[in-house]
Amino acid sequence: MKALNQLKTFQRILDEYPADTPLGKFLPGFYRQNKQMGSTDRRVAGRLVYNYFRLGKALADLPADERLVVAEFLCNAQVNSFLQHFRPEWALCAEMPIDKKLQMVKDVYPGFKLEDVFPWADRLSPGIDKQAFLKSYFTQPDLFIRVRKGFETQVKAELNRAGVNFKDEGNNCISMPNGIRLETIFPAQHWFEVQDYSSQQTANFFKPAKWESWWDACAASGGKSLLLHEQEPNLKLVVSDIRESVLANLDERFQRSGLHKYQKKIIDLTQNVDPELHDYAFDGIILDAPCSGSGTWGRTPEMISQFSHPRIDFFNGLQKAIVSNVVKYLKPGKPLIYITCSVFKAENEDVVDYIVNELGLKVEEQTVLKGYGRKADTMFAARLLK
Repeated sequence: MKALNQLKTFQRILDEYPADTPLGKFLPGFYRQNKQMGSTDRRVAGRLVYNYFRLGKALADLPADERLVVAEFLCNAQVNSFLQHFRPEWALCAEMPIDKKLQMVKDVYPGFKLEDVFPWADRLSPGIDKQAFLKSYFTQPDLFIRVRKGFETQVKAELNRAGVNFKDEGNNCISMPNGIRLETIFPAQHWFEVQDYSSQQTANFFKPAKWESWWDACAASGGKSLLLHEQEPNLKLVVSDIRESVLANLDERFQRSGLHKYQKKIIDLTQNVDPELHDYAFDGIILDAPCSGSGTWGRTPEMISQFSHPRIDFFNGLQKAIVSNVVKYLKPGKPLIYITCSVFKAENEDVVDYIVNELGLKVEEQTVLKGYGRKADTMFAARLLK
């Protein structure tokens, strides 16, 4: 009976879910409208719907309830009542390695193909292990925080006190299972920033020097600027974004982290930005470019169902237009840090080739940050010199 009710709730969510809305925004509203759902009901409903979307576009012709059972089997390493009710023979095999579970699914559904989970695998960056990347979709990514220097002991003590199972990843990075409510453990949060492991690794490309002038061109909520500030607090910093609302969030994060000296500009980087920056020349530019976000879809698997192939080429054109405007304000011999959270070659290596061949910069280093092997996002970062 419990499993049947869980299935009914899942089907209601799927019926009411508008395809162009992030699940993370839709579900809280759904729960508010269904206040009879307790915390366990909400947790199970969230797990079911997220796991369903983790199946991507595989077995797309099956009814939703059958696809859900397949997804639950592939995404869970422990027996649960839902699987026990609908597929008791699979429930007994929940702890098996993913390769064996994939074969069991294929035995029942011969049309199942791992490649259908993420149907653009032929356009991945060349450094990505295609099979490992596809299989990573059946595992929920971890939650990562970057602890501010001097607060490591306090953060670990509070996590231990709350009974959180966490791992020290080194370099002030701590990982823990997703779903931990950090706001209840740290009511006055200024000891750390929530930031994915791969995003934290982009700091290795910055290498700022004291008193230099840097520009975080697509700053969003300021995560890369905070990494830069942690490396070298004595910088002249300009941050910009096209969205005024995210820059307001940036102000709050900067204040908590002790970053007080910076200039903030609202700029559309696809247009001529000389009116705002004609007097500026920078010693370093961070361009965390707008992209498909495909390296983060392990956290937002519903995006696979919403994405279409032409969007890859759209972002490629957008990135080229933006970088062409941005490099004008970079001093000779100084670095452009090009970053995406995409796994597509067209948004990564192809744009770097454009920067080299058309804009005259030289690649110093570039790499895919392979988060899929450690329950993190997958990103791309390159350091180029003008």
